[in-house]
Amino acid sequence: MTGQQIDPAVPPSGTGCVECEQAGGWWFHLRRCARCGHVGCCDSSPNQHARAHAAASGHPVIRSFEPGEDWFWDFSTEQPVVGVVLAPPQHHPVDQPAPGPRGRVPADWRSRLH
Repeated sequence: MTGQQIDPAVPPSGTGCVECEQAGGWWFHLRRCARCGHVGCCDSSPNQHARAHAAASGHPVIRSFEPGEDWFWDFSTEQPVVGVVLAPPQHHPVDQPAPGPRGRVPADWRSRLH
């Protein structure tokens, strides 16, 4: 099943969470859909857009979109899975802060995490 949920040719949708960018929000860490490239925010982020995308799209496998991380996770089993190298880039820009994006993270961000 996991092989059907990963498309290594699809690039990420951007450098930040799609929904947070549209709404002017912020995120803690980023996750990339391994099937369609959608970049969403992690489960610790206030809006948990990566998990919401997985539920709405039926694409349960994500990969970390953080520098230095290359792990995959399957929301349908709540287990790590083995993935493959995805189309570049492998992470958001290294000068992009986490949490991010710069200028939109509230001072009390730690108290807003899940």
